[in-house]
Amino acid sequence: MTTPRPVLGVAMVLGSGALFAVNGTVSKLVLRAGLDPQQLTLLRAVGALVGLLALCLLVPPGARRLRVTRRELPLLAGYGLTGFFGVPMLYFVAISRLPVGIGLLFEYTAPLMVALWARFGQRHRVRPRLWAGLALSLVGLGCVAEVWGELKLDGIGVLAGLGAAALLAVYYVLGARGVARRDTLSLCAWAFGASAVAGLLTRAVVAGSGGWEPLAADTDRGAPVALLCAYVVVLGSIVPYLLVAGAMRHLPATSVGIVGMVEPVLAAAVAWTVIGAGEALNTAQLSGGLLVLVGVALAETARVAPSPTSTAPPAPPAPPAPPAPDTLTVPR
Repeated sequence: MTTPRPVLGVAMVLGSGALFAVNGTVSKLVLRAGLDPQQLTLLRAVGALVGLLALCLLVPPGARRLRVTRRELPLLAGYGLTGFFGVPMLYFVAISRLPVGIGLLFEYTAPLMVALWARFGQRHRVRPRLWAGLALSLVGLGCVAEVWGELKLDGIGVLAGLGAAALLAVYYVLGARGVARRDTLSLCAWAFGASAVAGLLTRAVVAGSGGWEPLAADTDRGAPVALLCAYVVVLGSIVPYLLVAGAMRHLPATSVGIVGMVEPVLAAAVAWTVIGAGEALNTAQLSGGLLVLVGVALAETARVAPSPTSTAPPAPPAPPAPPAPDTLTVPR
């Protein structure tokens, strides 16, 4: 059994957050070079699937971990289609039309949706700070969008960001069930498999899909597009997912989610440094972003764990129940 080491867990979350943050800028450069969001989602899914399958075969017990029953298929398909296909594709649409930091802020409202689902859908008890978190986040998003003047944010980008948040909330709920039944490697491999199939089907039926010529070109910053795509697959997907999964052995899921909120801050800083002034946020938007993150932190910690009844007779051992739908990781 692994001895929890909180400092190591925090370092792993910060490392994954940094890799995910850089991935936002790398993905935007690839999109600006000519690949569309659907192509990048497909490329990421197929590449990550190949890498994870190789890890599944190399790490004991090998291919046996990939066994699946028919009863598991709907969960695995839903988990992959929401978190590993829908979320990244909508995220790529959002950051192709919005600054990376703003796109992430919209997506980071997902924990609020999960907390509201826990309160109204599952009838779980919550602390009053959930409502303060919700109010702060809504005010913060209003500041980010500058609703008091002419709305300058792209409407499709905003809708894509909010759509990514909604699918991310579903991913959290499904993921809480999935991690209770399967190991992380096989769960992610099956999820990326579902994403790859969805990407191939989408490309086959959607007219006007772009070609792959941009893979042989360079970005407007002089970097080879193929090399950046390799980053998206390896350091933007496989490695940070495994870091977060490792961190969950040392930290509670809620702590992982809160520490992981460094990602929007780092992502905005990296995008502004690499891409330029178009990624800069003004004072109102920076203040709004801070309010959103504080609101999400309040919502993340608003769940009340059920207390065991001291008068109940001892019960026989039972299989572990699925964990609460806390923030596990944000798929990119």
